Amino acid sequence: MLNIKNLFNSFGLLKDLKRKDHTPAYGALDIFKYIGPGLLVTVGFIDPGNWAANIATGSGYGYTLLWIVTLSTIMLIVLQHNVAHLGIATGLCLSEAATIYIHPKISKTILSFAVLASVSTSLAEILGGAIALNMLFDIPVNAGAILVTVFVLIILLTNSYQKTEKWIIGFVSIIGLSFLYELFLVDVDWVAAGICWVKPSIPEGSMLLIMSVLGAVVMPHNLFLHSEVIQSRQWNLQNENIIKKQLKFEFADTLFSMIIGWAINSAMIILAAATFFKQSINVSELGQAERLLEPLLGKNAVVVFAFALLLAGVASSITSGMAGGSIVSGMYKEPYDVKDNHSRIGIIISLAGALLLIFFVGNPFKGLILSQVFLGIQLPFTVAIQIYLTSSKRVMGKYANGPFLTVVLLVIAAIVTFLNIKLLVELV
Repeated sequence: MLNIKNLFNSFGLLKDLKRKDHTPAYGALDIFKYIGPGLLVTVGFIDPGNWAANIATGSGYGYTLLWIVTLSTIMLIVLQHNVAHLGIATGLCLSEAATIYIHPKISKTILSFAVLASVSTSLAEILGGAIALNMLFDIPVNAGAILVTVFVLIILLTNSYQKTEKWIIGFVSIIGLSFLYELFLVDVDWVAAGICWVKPSIPEGSMLLIMSVLGAVVMPHNLFLHSEVIQSRQWNLQNENIIKKQLKFEFADTLFSMIIGWAINSAMIILAAATFFKQSINVSELGQAERLLEPLLGKNAVVVFAFALLLAGVASSITSGMAGGSIVSGMYKEPYDVKDNHSRIGIIISLAGALLLIFFVGNPFKGLILSQVFLGIQLPFTVAIQIYLTSSKRVMGKYANGPFLTVVLLVIAAIVTFLNIKLLVELV
């Protein structure tokens, strides 16, 4: 009989991030020992920044830009799977590996840029949680931002996160069910949506939103986070059979989790298209979405929307803070450990820096969109160091990328770079 406590413990991704090796027992339920890191990462790309980008996209262009969610998710699966391999094969997170194997000037520059990306991510997460508190309890946005930040800092810095990890995973399920509920309330043209999922189209003036969706799905901080949390169980990395076992089940975890994220992000765009775009209503703030949803879908839909947004804001703030801690600690060649000062500094920079910026954001909704654009701009730099490290036999040994995977990763880097250049041209 399956021990429920042990099953929950399988989600204890960061119960002890000190480098301890142990050998797992294998059985018919092996997969439950490995499911978790991907779901934790999924929380990061169904954050409030995604909500803003997706709702703006759906309300402005209907189903037309659904293809960017599909493309972004495909790229995300490849990138997250690849960076997880780095963590499994080397026992190092992306930040540690960059510090050790890349020239100091280059690594410090890119990692410092990544810290700013973490701040940008946290800005969206905290701001989204604050907007949700305003929707539910009429708390001013700035005051709500302080409450969310303090709550998340307490959870992370006191390490009480260990007691709430499984709830973070549960948030993904609740948010997903919330949007499924919303979709049952609207009339969706599924044929049109199906075509737009696979047919690329770039309407005039849409590049800002395309880049915001890309930055909201393929998030730089998640690459750092995944390479760290995949090591959380710290099984004997000297045992080749165990490494192969981890690599095998990691892909199942990543694929399953990213598909869930694709479905939820698609649901957001479809919901906005079916409610706002059909009535030629261009949503410019999440608070506006609340006011518009109430007469369109009823009071229950508004409550569900706001509550799910709050869960998304708190959960993703926790993961972005962890990512900031992982990046900074990696710059000192150390693993993430909340008891270590470097990890604590990274957490505080990510969350407190974001909170400070929020007080200077005149338009919260636009701030959410621009924060995702910044992530899209930073992404090529993170992908570049990832490709370099995972393709190097000096770093990965026999687990280095093969020629085919290297080409695929370079194509992804080229697509991201092209979209960034197109955005800059459009803005100019």
